[in-house]
Amino acid sequence: MYSMPKFAIIILNWNGEALLERYLPSVIAYSGDTPVYVADNASTDGSVAFLQQHYPRVKIIRNSVNGGFAKGYNDALKEVDAEVYCLLNSDVEVSPGWLEPVERLMERHPEAAIVQPKVLDLLNKDRFEYAGAAGGFLDQLGYPFCRGRIFQVLEQDQGQYDDETEIFWATGACMFIRSDIYWALGGFDESYFAHQEEIDLCWRAKNQGYKVFYTGHSTVYHLGGSTLSNMNPRKTYLNFRNSLYSITKNLPGKRVFAVILFRLLLDFVAALRFVFQGKWKHSFAIVHAHLSYYQNFKSMYGKRKKAIFVKNYYKTTSIVWSHFVHHINRFNDLVKD
Repeated sequence: MYSMPKFAIIILNWNGEALLERYLPSVIAYSGDTPVYVADNASTDGSVAFLQQHYPRVKIIRNSVNGGFAKGYNDALKEVDAEVYCLLNSDVEVSPGWLEPVERLMERHPEAAIVQPKVLDLLNKDRFEYAGAAGGFLDQLGYPFCRGRIFQVLEQDQGQYDDETEIFWATGACMFIRSDIYWALGGFDESYFAHQEEIDLCWRAKNQGYKVFYTGHSTVYHLGGSTLSNMNPRKTYLNFRNSLYSITKNLPGKRVFAVILFRLLLDFVAALRFVFQGKWKHSFAIVHAHLSYYQNFKSMYGKRKKAIFVKNYYKTTSIVWSHFVHHINRFNDLVKD
């Protein structure tokens, strides 16, 4: 029988004193004796002083630079001794008993490398939250979506995802990952800086034969958008570019170029849509994302590693077509298992 793993909670922080003051109390209150770390990404506010004064139990890891989500965690986790890392955003409120369902799942399923809890909207607690919802999937062109969230449409939580099931990717807002597998995979790809690096990490794990799970018996509440809102052009740029990075690194070689051609067309349509909406900065962000991607294509393609590339990486053919043409807004209407 697989023994109960030793957990550690690691919160990445950058100038988030107000977020720590508001959301850290729930983590401390509902996490028992599990050690809590705050990895500070060279903050210039009073975050560190606040922690030292009010939470002496919390262990502070000081990163020398703000290298974003990917480098921030890669640097910090070298200093954490645990069998399972819980990577937790600073704008997440946890609930009583949130750790036990994850512990039990990982005990029962030693093949589970990564686990995600249910993620609900902190400001509207009966709805799923954009970043992760009830577990992530991809369509055939590599566009991500979630159970409980398709594009900007968020489902109401009515217990429809109160299950434990295998998913394709887990959200970085609250991700549990076995430490030995994290390092075997090389951690996050620092080229991403932020956004969708967790999709790449999960995809690489799947290509190496590991599994990603979701448990609806554990619930956290995510504020979202505290670093970059969904309407920030910088986030649009990172999401579009990093999605192309993941396709290039993780698809079988013979599929990469065909998918990229289709993505070029659909991303161009997305850019035009932003133009018609008067959101010029977002349109330029997509163009910038593609230019940056093409400049870095060689280095991204060179990161491909020997693996049995999973053929069933996608859950549906085109989430774009299903949502914008057929007006499908619910995961259970989209996917008929």
